[in-house]
Amino acid sequence: MRVILVNKFYYPRGGDCIYTMALERLLKSRDDNVAIFSMEYGKNYNSEWSRYWPREMRWHDIFSRPFGSDEVISKFKELCNDFKPDVVHLNNIHTQISPVVARIAKSYGAKVIWTLHDTKPVCPAYSCMRKGKWCESCFTNKRSVVRYRCMRGGLLGSIIGYRELLKWNPAVLQECVDTFIAPSKFMADTCIRGGYSADKFYTLHNFMDPDKLRVPNVNRGNYYLYFGRLSRVKGVETLCKAAVELPYNLVIAGGGDLEETLRMRYGSYSTIRFTGECEWRKLRTLIEGARFVVVPSEWSENNPLSIIESLSLGTPVLGANIGGVPELITSECGMTFHSGSVEELGCSIVRMFESNFDYKSIALNAAQKFSAERYYDELMKLYKK
Repeated sequence: MRVILVNKFYYPRGGDCIYTMALERLLKSRDDNVAIFSMEYGKNYNSEWSRYWPREMRWHDIFSRPFGSDEVISKFKELCNDFKPDVVHLNNIHTQISPVVARIAKSYGAKVIWTLHDTKPVCPAYSCMRKGKWCESCFTNKRSVVRYRCMRGGLLGSIIGYRELLKWNPAVLQECVDTFIAPSKFMADTCIRGGYSADKFYTLHNFMDPDKLRVPNVNRGNYYLYFGRLSRVKGVETLCKAAVELPYNLVIAGGGDLEETLRMRYGSYSTIRFTGECEWRKLRTLIEGARFVVVPSEWSENNPLSIIESLSLGTPVLGANIGGVPELITSECGMTFHSGSVEELGCSIVRMFESNFDYKSIALNAAQKFSAERYYDELMKLYKK
């Protein structure tokens, strides 16, 4: 197969990027031909395809990029002309690239598959959350994003988000996308309530990159771990508030807009240690040595790779009962708690430390559930359908 993978960034910025780059390796390992279409960005990894990429988005591009800029259109057409794809597989593309590439791909006769990493197709603000609570206002009244100023940039940002939702509405996107891959049932159900047809969706959990697998460590340390972005929606401050009341050691690995604030507020506590951002080798060692990983999210997580990576290394997970998180956690591999509750999170941390988990069994079950081989077989059915 000749496949173009499309994602707005090409470095491990978040789950969408990690998935895209792992999928690239998986397809190449099966001798498929893969091209990448992304946006120029200083942190991007080197790519032979970067000559086709539009420049990094600037402030004034917000008035054109979300709707399909001339540069994106010309660059993507050039790539399609040269590469001649059988499949164009979209990922995180809104705003910086835009769904215009789906329309172009269809005009070249390519199969268009789109893995959804967030609820942007039905929520201009990506998360279906407003003031910390679930919100579906835009499902029935698209002007709600303007009314409640949901977007960055206040009124102007919200007007752009509103126009974006109008232009790339369900009818338009369904016409140029053959199949939406929903990594969780939660994601599929949310989009269907937002106006999409159920027969356009295929639920398929993300996979574990085989390069990251190894025999699980049964000798665990005396700490629990959070890793990922340090931001409000990730619930890290709620975790810190719970942690300072407990005698257990918490390691926090990651960076983000809350890092400095969290270090100032909680860095003096002997039970909390911040490591900053970690490359994968160091992070894997932390995951393997942890008694368990905490995913305290306070927004609509889809199918977090942090959970898949942890379970695949045999590490149990304590996750917030929100979005697609509960679909990944059973009593054999962890627990869930009410998102945003400091008290319930604290009690759950104690229960996790008091529980005995079979690390080898967790890893074995995860290896089967999140198998790259299984994922590839399912993907080929969609590519060739």
